[in-house]
Amino acid sequence: MRIHVVDAFTDRPFAGNPAGVCLLDTEDWPEDAWMQRVAAEMNYSETAFARPLPTGEDADWEIRWFAPLVETNLCGHATLATSHTLRRERGVIGALRFRSRFSGILTAHAHEDGRITLDFPAAPGRESPLPEGLSEALGVRPEAAFRTGALGDLLTVLPDEATVRGVTPDLDVMADMTRREGLRGVIITAPAPGPGLEYDFVSRFFSPAEGILEDPVTGSAHTALAPYWSTRLDRDELTGLQVSARTGLVMTSVHGDRVHLTGHAVTVLDGTLHV
Repeated sequence: MRIHVVDAFTDRPFAGNPAGVCLLDTEDWPEDAWMQRVAAEMNYSETAFARPLPTGEDADWEIRWFAPLVETNLCGHATLATSHTLRRERGVIGALRFRSRFSGILTAHAHEDGRITLDFPAAPGRESPLPEGLSEALGVRPEAAFRTGALGDLLTVLPDEATVRGVTPDLDVMADMTRREGLRGVIITAPAPGPGLEYDFVSRFFSPAEGILEDPVTGSAHTALAPYWSTRLDRDELTGLQVSARTGLVMTSVHGDRVHLTGHAVTVLDGTLHV
């Protein structure tokens, strides 16, 4: 079985967010425990498994995503990586429909210039009191916090980009807090320092309870970031810069209850998974 490593939301290798991608040729899924072990072995924030669906179904492929410790409900960068791999390995262009177990039908459009646009459900936040332990975990008190519904994240707003970049979280405290609050992870965000930059806002993402200490570039988090910053900045089309060590750009566009996420991807490794 082939396995691929793809850097997503970047146009150069060793940046963006790496994802494992396994394209299956079987009608049935492998055992869940086996896919979880593969994801743990890969040890990226996500490994995607996709299997083709018969003609006439509501989608072309079914997709599942596994973090090192758990199966996840939604993953943007691994979906982008899977779309890139399908174009590169199978010659697929145009629109791809993915059936997901928890997030419905997701569409990816592969553009001829190499960009890929994902059509995901929006996750607008609902303002919430700061959970106990959040400020301790971040080392700074956020200006506001928002729960993102089914996405399961806490979006927290910090005063400026320098503060976002300077956060060194206490991941043990954060893991305890997210488990107690029933959260997937914590997004920290702030506006860009001024006009004229290639990005409008910055973010970082932490999910230590799922085995993701800091995710390099989190597509799914932008389904919450895009509605928040679009409302605050009064613009539907924005670009987010995730300021992890690897960094990555996510172009966002809000369309009612959907968010379009656009980025590039680069294959850095093709291999054989011996099973």
